[in-house]
Amino acid sequence: MSDTTSQVYFLDTKSKAVFSADGTKPQFLIDAPNFKALVVGLEAGQQIPPHPGGPAMYHFLEGDGLMTVGEETFAIKPGATIVVPAGVKRGMNAKTRVVFLGSKGE
Repeated sequence: MSDTTSQVYFLDTKSKAVFSADGTKPQFLIDAPNFKALVVGLEAGQQIPPHPGGPAMYHFLEGDGLMTVGEETFAIKPGATIVVPAGVKRGMNAKTRVVFLGSKGE
């Protein structure tokens, strides 16, 4: 079986992360009108500025850093999952190289 079958099965999701000095380069696993799933890589020191958005889930595969949701700050660690309600600001700072899965709906 290949590592990607009909864009349904991803054997090594972390390997799909793209790192760039220019900032994040999200790689979509699915990009449907009402649902998106993606893998994102951040280099140490990079950030995603606080911004509002729709409901979203972030699951961290690699790295350490901080994620702010509303007025709270949480540690980014492998295995941590953060769920953000619609309209709440969220942002991220990578202390080390970070890889995460994200999903968002409408």
